Amino acid sequence: MNWDFEAGEVILIDKPLEWTSFDIVKKIRNCIKVKKVGHAGTLDPLATGLLVICTGKKTKTIDALQGQNKEYIGTFRIGATTPSYDLETPEENFQDYNHISRNQILDVAQSMIGAQEQIPPMYSAIQVDGVRLYKLARKGEELQIKARNIEIFDFEITDTQSPVISFRLTCSKGTYVRSIARDFGIKLGVGAYLSSLRRTKVGTMDIADAWLLDDFIAQAKNLRKELN
Repeated sequence: MNWDFEAGEVILIDKPLEWTSFDIVKKIRNCIKVKKVGHAGTLDPLATGLLVICTGKKTKTIDALQGQNKEYIGTFRIGATTPSYDLETPEENFQDYNHISRNQILDVAQSMIGAQEQIPPMYSAIQVDGVRLYKLARKGEELQIKARNIEIFDFEITDTQSPVISFRLTCSKGTYVRSIARDFGIKLGVGAYLSSLRRTKVGTMDIADAWLLDDFIAQAKNLRKELN
């Protein structure tokens, strides 16, 4: 590899489960010894997949990269909800889902394609008056969150083994897939939450071209030794 991290590189990392996006940035910054390191779009700790890391002068491209469309695969669990819309918080509001047919599931997915307003989760990194919403949510506080304009371009149901529904979707920047899970459950009438999520594409960048974190760190350390 002929990386020049100071001049600027765009690195594709396959984010492991339970790591925050900032954890990855910090790990890479400490390894490559370059001050300017950032990511082009947060992935939640419970999500895996494509995290775009920019170094050096390439950090100036972060805004443009963040604006690109995203592709995800994952699963919803129907028949229950959670306050965070994912596995971070306990299940509640259990409902019978045995009457839900595959055709109903497919119809709901199709109905959600297009431009729309979406209300982000309270358990999110959005800042209100300098405070992250998830910090307020964990204290039991709730705020009225403004809806955002997003667009779902494609929403494919890939498997229906109720209560677990597998999907693939492409969407615009700023889309919370957890909120899609919540809205999906509301439309279906039995509740739902996001039970797994993996980002597979950002624009034309593909998870197939991403480094496993440990492999990248090992390669970057070898480069440093060669340069020294």
